[in-house]
Amino acid sequence: MWQAFKEKPVRNAEKGFTLIELMITVAIVGILAAVAYPSYTEYVFRSRRVEGQNLLNDAAARQERYRAQNGSYATDVDKLKLPSGAASQNGYYTLTIIAGDAGNGGYGLLASRAGAQGADSKCGNFTLDAKGIKGMAAGTPGTVATCWR
Repeated sequence: MWQAFKEKPVRNAEKGFTLIELMITVAIVGILAAVAYPSYTEYVFRSRRVEGQNLLNDAAARQERYRAQNGSYATDVDKLKLPSGAASQNGYYTLTIIAGDAGNGGYGLLASRAGAQGADSKCGNFTLDAKGIKGMAAGTPGTVATCWR
């Protein structure tokens, strides 16, 4: 008797996403990417700047050691015997010895952007002299205080 009233099997609902749900997800991911990517690239540039600063600090220490041993500062980067030559550890900066305070036997060091770091328009190239004065290339929007931190 109960068999006569047997329910018909219900069709399973379609499984998956609707086009609207997919479009909303794509829009949310796009908004997140638009916000996150510039922050990420700035963080990467900032971490690479440390490499250029380390190159300058290492070269300055080697300049002082060279002067203690030879009586004058080196005028050629090769004489400093840096581990990677004139390049920084990962090649994001290249070291050059520039004219310093010649009257007082000083020196100047320049770390020029190279490779992928060349796209860093905020801070540009870094400088360091024998007096320990930190600087950077003119015409960049960043300041010495923000770029050398």
